[in-house]
Amino acid sequence: MLYYFFKYLWNNFPGAGLFDYLSFRSGMAFVTALLFSLLVGKKIIARLRQMQIGETVRDLGLEGQKLKEGTPTMGGIIIILATLIPVLLFNDLSNIYVQLLLITLLWMGFIGFTDDYIKVIKKNKEGLAGKFKILGQVSLGIVIGTVMVVNQDITIRTENFNEPAQMQKKLGENFNQPEKSLKTTIPMIKNNEFDYANVLKIISPSWTKYAWLLFILVVIFIITAVSNAANLTDGIDGLAAGTSAIIVLALALLAWISGNILVSDYLNIMYIPGIGEVSVFISAFAGALVGFLWFNAFPAQVFMGDTGSLTIGAIIAVVALFIRKELLLPILAGIFVMENASVIIQRFWFKYTKRQYGEGRRVFRMAPIHHHFQKLGWHENKIVVRFWIIGIILAAISIISLKVR
Repeated sequence: MLYYFFKYLWNNFPGAGLFDYLSFRSGMAFVTALLFSLLVGKKIIARLRQMQIGETVRDLGLEGQKLKEGTPTMGGIIIILATLIPVLLFNDLSNIYVQLLLITLLWMGFIGFTDDYIKVIKKNKEGLAGKFKILGQVSLGIVIGTVMVVNQDITIRTENFNEPAQMQKKLGENFNQPEKSLKTTIPMIKNNEFDYANVLKIISPSWTKYAWLLFILVVIFIITAVSNAANLTDGIDGLAAGTSAIIVLALALLAWISGNILVSDYLNIMYIPGIGEVSVFISAFAGALVGFLWFNAFPAQVFMGDTGSLTIGAIIAVVALFIRKELLLPILAGIFVMENASVIIQRFWFKYTKRQYGEGRRVFRMAPIHHHFQKLGWHENKIVVRFWIIGIILAAISIISLKVR
């Protein structure tokens, strides 16, 4: 809203032109979301406590676990509201990427809220049935994937490597014309553009016309996997919020780079028209996460619940798809991958050994893996900070990968 207001006043109001700069609007969105979550978050937490919306903790034999009993949950509401306000103020809402991210924020927030409501208000520990969660994630994946395939505003511009070196134009003019494409990028590969149609071409060249269907399936898988991985990571105070903030800030930088034609040309990466606007949304989301972390750090005053964790994972997945960096997620979101993998390995090995030996055995003392370290006697603060450090290293590697090929 402010974006449109100041755009109208650009010629008559000194300083209003600042709103034309993504860097300024991103900074303002971050600060606004941070301040909103700090100022309003306390009131929301007090309201949740008044309504006795507290966490019911199962006894898993973890140190300090029962002390968390009754801590308000559904704190993801703080993250969603603190993101929504600055986005409405500072984003260009006509941008298709921003529109889809708003749908993602509200849709997955609704799915997570419903799950928390059933658990906490209805006192049903099972929460929303797993099949309905998956249905919600799949539905979102179909919407995002379909719009990316058919919407004419979602295009890419690739570098023109066919021109001889002496024919190269000045910086920012070395791109082909905008095109509808299912291309993505593979990290740390020299010619790193990859077309999903090539997968079907292996079977038969005639199958490439169905590449759009393969792409939508990939979108569904990534959104579901990352959303559930973020949910698994939300197990100890500050872990999911802090780790996600690191990932999101890296994505904001990658979105800005992908949307800046000069920087994209300099780094020889795919230029995506209009994607820079996503950096404003992501900056707001990062500010909301940092603000929420103020209350979620050990000892937590509030838990995000599925309202927050499912939403966080979906936003990260959708942004990565938009900037054509979804294949970078195993590195950038390595903490999520590690948490998810630990659960899969634990379940597989337990079932396998039970069939083989009649007794289930475990690889980890407990899964997800952050609980394994708790069982080893690590204080949860140490686990969280060390996971953050790993997350920062992975984010740095992800950004460096733009030039390492």
